[in-house]
Amino acid sequence: MTPHIAAIVNPRSGGGRTGRAWRVIAAALEKELGPVRAHFTSGPSTPHFLPAAELTRRALKDGAQLVIAVGGDGTINEVVNGFFENGLPINTEAHFAILNAGTGGDFRRTFDLPQDPEGCVARIAAGTTRKIDLGKLTFVSEDGGEATRWFDNIASFGLSGETVRAVNRATWQKALGGNFTFFWATLATALRHKTRAVRITTDTGFDETLNIGLGAVANGRYFGSGLKMAPDAEPDDGLFDLVMMRDLTFMDLLTGTGSMKEGTHIGGEKVSHTRAKWVMATPMGAEPVLLDVDGEGPGRLPARFDIVPQALTLRC
Repeated sequence: MTPHIAAIVNPRSGGGRTGRAWRVIAAALEKELGPVRAHFTSGPSTPHFLPAAELTRRALKDGAQLVIAVGGDGTINEVVNGFFENGLPINTEAHFAILNAGTGGDFRRTFDLPQDPEGCVARIAAGTTRKIDLGKLTFVSEDGGEATRWFDNIASFGLSGETVRAVNRATWQKALGGNFTFFWATLATALRHKTRAVRITTDTGFDETLNIGLGAVANGRYFGSGLKMAPDAEPDDGLFDLVMMRDLTFMDLLTGTGSMKEGTHIGGEKVSHTRAKWVMATPMGAEPVLLDVDGEGPGRLPARFDIVPQALTLRC
């Protein structure tokens, strides 16, 4: 094994902009970091196969000491999953970095990372590191089987699970930018969304059945292309911030997005907030409650969310 730097690239992220800009991005990386081995994903993920995760595992086994995720939040999530095999880290000394090139760019916001690739390269080259927590999620996959997935930012359910599927199906909307795409998808989904009764339990003794419009188990602060869902979340405190929005209506979303932008929805009449090391969410009805995991829709409830403290070293 030869120590090296690997870039896991999703050329389709950002509506294909990443692939078109890769030569420029690669030149910037090599100027600041030296030689970089690029690995390109060749297709979308499936319920039990994450292409970027598999490329990451191969790179780490080949000696990569720094793995850079080049893409959006979904690509970042896949690369994070690739740092583990059979539930265990492949190389505890390897570092992880992100080069934002997707639709939402939410994970980077918690760390105040730049939006532009050049700024991301400069931050990676600076070499500052931070140990961060990860979430480990056990859930029902799209094909009905049990699945396990790591998440770095926010795993949520309810309206967000329906919205992320609309975002991922969007075509022309992505040409107008991530903020527009998420706003369009949220409003379009909210028009037909119905709240669901979900029993939520935690390690702290919280045990309530709520009429959930949106529930978020947060390690990071932002989702939905800049919504400050969990404004007090710290990705290295060993705890999730659990934010539960009850009895949401279309008008709540239409008039309340400003407060979610600023994070002032916490403490609102229809919002509950607590912290926990683990969370269990169980639907009480027959209709599915869909998951959104770092901008991807891999399955549905019931699900268990466990915090894994200090699980990954992030260059930020």
